[in-house]
Amino acid sequence: MMEKNVGTVDKIIRAVIAIAAAYLGYTYSAWFYLLTLVLAITIATGFCWPYKLLGINTAKKSSKKK
Repeated sequence: MMEKNVGTVDKIIRAVIAIAAAYLGYTYSAWFYLLTLVLAITIATGFCWPYKLLGINTAKKSSKKK
């Protein structure tokens, strides 16, 4: 299973960009819808492949007391 590596603030930023890309897709070119789709998938799953490849993790780790 894929470990989540996209945090809440990152998801909000991606959502804003996705809304802008959807508008651009409606206004200019349908290719922007592809960007919207990719961003929506990363928001929904909380996983980003480029982050995994680069070792970036913006998600908070849960701290468990033992």
